[in-house]
Amino acid sequence: MTQDAANQEAADWKSPDADLEPDADVESVARQILLRRLTDQPRSRAELAQTLARRNVPSEVAGQLLDRFEQVGLIDDAEFARSWVRSRQSSRGLAGRALAEELRRKGVAEEHIEDAVDEIQPADEEEAARHLVRKKLRSVRGLDRTKQLRRLTGMLARKGYPGSLSFAVVSDELRAVDSDLVEPTSYESG
Repeated sequence: MTQDAANQEAADWKSPDADLEPDADVESVARQILLRRLTDQPRSRAELAQTLARRNVPSEVAGQLLDRFEQVGLIDDAEFARSWVRSRQSSRGLAGRALAEELRRKGVAEEHIEDAVDEIQPADEEEAARHLVRKKLRSVRGLDRTKQLRRLTGMLARKGYPGSLSFAVVSDELRAVDSDLVEPTSYESG
């Protein structure tokens, strides 16, 4: 979570009833809460509903506002899921399985999750895994082969990569490192 997001989250928790005094226009206050939450980054409908619930916005008012925000395109869980997958795959190297789990925790519908994760090309996922392994290879260089294999496949597993892909990528990359270490020598006869 970025510092700005943390500050916004703290502001949302600061005083749940502060804006919802008896004479406050609940709908207007709730609309402002939603707009503030959407200013720093896109959010799922479920995340926004949770924010409104924490701020004691009546569920019927929250539902109406969330529906209206969806109608005008300010909330779009399908686009949110696609954007989340693109961003997290490129920045963190996460595999589809891990991305799907993150989206589930954010309350995104399964159909949107499947559509977003299906956009990941297997070749792109494999290349991301290779990139992660190459980066991590530097830190496991001095270890024996078994420990290298275990640590590298474990790292990929934590990022959601299936075992078969993890093992294949790590094995290939370790073989590539071994072949780079053995430099052919040329003999000149003379």
